[in-house]
Amino acid sequence: MASSIRVRATSYGETTEVQALIQHPMDSGFVKDAKGEIIPPHFIQQLTFEHAGKPVFIADWGGGVSKDPYVKFAFKGGNKGDDLKISWVDNKGATDSTTAKIQ
Repeated sequence: MASSIRVRATSYGETTEVQALIQHPMDSGFVKDAKGEIIPPHFIQQLTFEHAGKPVFIADWGGGVSKDPYVKFAFKGGNKGDDLKISWVDNKGATDSTTAKIQ
């Protein structure tokens, strides 16, 4: 199965800029389908980015985040060729992770 995470990490001197797009329905539990029935909540609870075994960005989310969330941030450190690990866990226990090389 292909990863639900697309990521680009680029080093600019001492700063690494990260952009990620995560494919996930992010259902809040407050929306109805075409039949008028509530769509059960299904959303990412925690998103983590790690560099050199240490977290550089952690997001604790709820049902208020839109479908297929996009995340952009920067952190100090990270050199070209280093690995950046990205992982998430949702409220139904599903997970995904991927590793990207810093460019």
